[in-house]
Amino acid sequence: MKKCLLLLAAILIVVVSASVQAQGPAPKSTQSGNTLTARNLGVEPVKVATADPSYLIGADDVLSVVVWKEPEISRILPVRPDGKISLPLLSDLVAAGMTPTQLASAITSELRTILVNPQVTVIVTQTNSRRIYVLGEVTRAGTYPLVSDMTVLQALSTAGGFTAFANLNKIYVMRTENNQQEILRFRYKEVTSGIKPEQNIRLMPGDTVVVP
Repeated sequence: MKKCLLLLAAILIVVVSASVQAQGPAPKSTQSGNTLTARNLGVEPVKVATADPSYLIGADDVLSVVVWKEPEISRILPVRPDGKISLPLLSDLVAAGMTPTQLASAITSELRTILVNPQVTVIVTQTNSRRIYVLGEVTRAGTYPLVSDMTVLQALSTAGGFTAFANLNKIYVMRTENNQQEILRFRYKEVTSGIKPEQNIRLMPGDTVVVP
């Protein structure tokens, strides 16, 4: 009788083990499932260049436009010099001067004539329109992305500081507004000593810092 009970227990263990194996591995998390769904839709993860909701799109910026469940319309594309973008099935759309949310709403409105309940997401992947230039007697002259609230001092630091030949009293910022060029003086020692901190202005897109 005891042997029969042991044999029955062994059979039950084998049956339970086989049932568990047949069921396969546990379901993956919802996050993993969403990733697979995105890939099936032909949408690859994108790197966000700015998460600022008030960021205004400009010419040469690169955008990721994702239309949910419509991989043939979704695109990663640049903003043309005229400030417009082109998407399949749609005419040219003005993107420059809009926030990503505003552009997504504009695209959604256009797509409603073609699709049922379109869902659009716009992500800025490259902020090429927000650039400044640092020229002259600095260690690394060149073009730099304009980060939020960047000042002249911060731009000079980003460019690696001065060479031995820099004239610190004749630094200036060239700025163009309304087709008018303006020269803004910056005397390094007066700013760093606290005499005239107001010269350390916040830079704007397209500003050029010149170190003679």
